[in-house]
Amino acid sequence: MTKKTLLTGGTVVSMDPAVGDLERGDVLIEDGVIVEVAERVDAPDAEVIDATDRIVMPGFVDNHRHSWQTAFRGAGADWTFPEWALAMHRTVKPHYRPEDVYVGTLLGRLEALHSGVTTMLDWYHVAQTHDHEDAAVAALRDAPGRSVFCLGAGWGTADSVDADIRRVRSELPGDGLVTMAFGLRGPDDTGMDTVARELKLADELGLRTSLHVDPGGTTPTVADLREHGLLRETTTFVHANGITDEELRMLADAGASLSVSPDVELKMGFGSPVTGRALAAGVRPTLSVDDVPSAGGDMFSTMRTAFAVQRGLDGGLRSRDLLEFTTIDAARSCGLDARTGSVTPGKDADLILLRTDDLTVFPVTDPAGSIVSAGHPGLVDTVLVAGQVVKRNGELVGVDLSALRSRLLASRDRIAAAAGIPVDGTWRPRPEQA
Repeated sequence: MTKKTLLTGGTVVSMDPAVGDLERGDVLIEDGVIVEVAERVDAPDAEVIDATDRIVMPGFVDNHRHSWQTAFRGAGADWTFPEWALAMHRTVKPHYRPEDVYVGTLLGRLEALHSGVTTMLDWYHVAQTHDHEDAAVAALRDAPGRSVFCLGAGWGTADSVDADIRRVRSELPGDGLVTMAFGLRGPDDTGMDTVARELKLADELGLRTSLHVDPGGTTPTVADLREHGLLRETTTFVHANGITDEELRMLADAGASLSVSPDVELKMGFGSPVTGRALAAGVRPTLSVDDVPSAGGDMFSTMRTAFAVQRGLDGGLRSRDLLEFTTIDAARSCGLDARTGSVTPGKDADLILLRTDDLTVFPVTDPAGSIVSAGHPGLVDTVLVAGQVVKRNGELVGVDLSALRSRLLASRDRIAAAAGIPVDGTWRPRPEQA
């Protein structure tokens, strides 16, 4: 029997030029798929969700987040990049058990859903055992969102992960809500031969890839990859603050994607986000949270930082640009733009309803401007993933948050005790003493 849901009376911000925006519109969903978007839709047999005083828009897409670190939220607010690397990868990661990966990943994914992120690429680099990997996948499956498990090698290792990639790929064939990507190591980490082998494997298995780029620009990663014929439209390059304009044009020519994490990049000392230069070179940038020990976990604050910084640098960008970066452009970078990223008939109903009667945004004169300049997670009233309501009236559906909070605190405290570090806000890693 066909299940129909009608979102009625909302302000539709579709992110699809063919559909446009509707000051007052309806969205009809059948069996999880958007079938009609119009000013009025007649569907007397549909379940009705009243979207009055709500903005209806595609859910956000975060294409780069390390959710295994959720237990240490806020601990790295003052850290530089070397301090973060010492803290997370050399101090606490060795003490992570599979259950720690599970609860951190699950709470991190639920947090993202709570703030309107319907699709998230989880960049996993705990890299300890198969049980750790399986725990991360299980957590993403237990969270009712669309997730991409991006499996990468451990920090600073040149060991092959080919067998791990094949093993996990056999469990994530690509047709469910949880799919897979390959987290590459750069040529400066492992050598060009390793990159070439891993890209060949990714091509064989039909996997998109993601690669962190040295933010300081000390190595010409993109130019080296192009010289060896290894630039792909299926690769998303993360950060890349020190990349040259010429290399940006190389990415544009290859059709590759770029993920900017403005809060982390600015706070950790990476330099100015590459957002504006990427646009000038013909690359549509996307935005991502990166990690919550150092930054907030919602796309509203991420958009606001990126917007303010670029406007301060050159007066560029408009609020609509930021919405595109975090919806349709980011969906495209994950290879999911045919399924999500806009309110388009034929796509899965990955949608969020944002309150417009909240005093922090009322009155909403320009929806895009209000979302980007003043939006926050408290506005996220309803979230649907593939037509399923996973958040209603401001509350996640069917989630025992009290029990999960207790598990996460126990996980954090056990890891901290094992690592010999405090959890009272006084911990400051010292790379020079390592």
